[in-house]
Amino acid sequence: MADRERLDQPRDLRRGLTRNLAARREAADPERFGRFAESAARYLGTARFIAWMTVFILVWIAWNVPYGPDRPRWDEYPFIFLTLILSLQASYAAPLILLAQNRQEARDRIAAEQDRDAASRSHADMEFLAREVASLRIGLGEVATRDFLRSELRGFLADLERAEEPGEQD
Repeated sequence: MADRERLDQPRDLRRGLTRNLAARREAADPERFGRFAESAARYLGTARFIAWMTVFILVWIAWNVPYGPDRPRWDEYPFIFLTLILSLQASYAAPLILLAQNRQEARDRIAAEQDRDAASRSHADMEFLAREVASLRIGLGEVATRDFLRSELRGFLADLERAEEPGEQD
């Protein structure tokens, strides 16, 4: 009873090595493998990878053909071991590429949602500004414009000039 701190709490089932592994798992970056998959898929899609793979296969075949000097050949003509290696490489490359594509698709989906939100906000802003411009135009329709004021002032000036003429005095 001395090793347990509280009697109302269940015991910790993880002890020793298991506790250390669990703590290490919790501290590990969950995105690490995804980033590795993306970098591997990025490399597998390059001309450099194709060139190195071609050189590797040509050297393999050249070394293992039954012609030429006597040397140890580990994979005779049907090249079963080479086929196994290429199948193994393909069986690992395909899921890595799919994982990278899924991660990219998720990023694209998030970006599209953000673009839709931004477009929606922009549309709302444009509608608001259009309403504001319309209200300003309506407001300006009720305000005297420069041309209207000039024509009114010309009319008043003409009335004053007529009133000052000697023949029209009352």
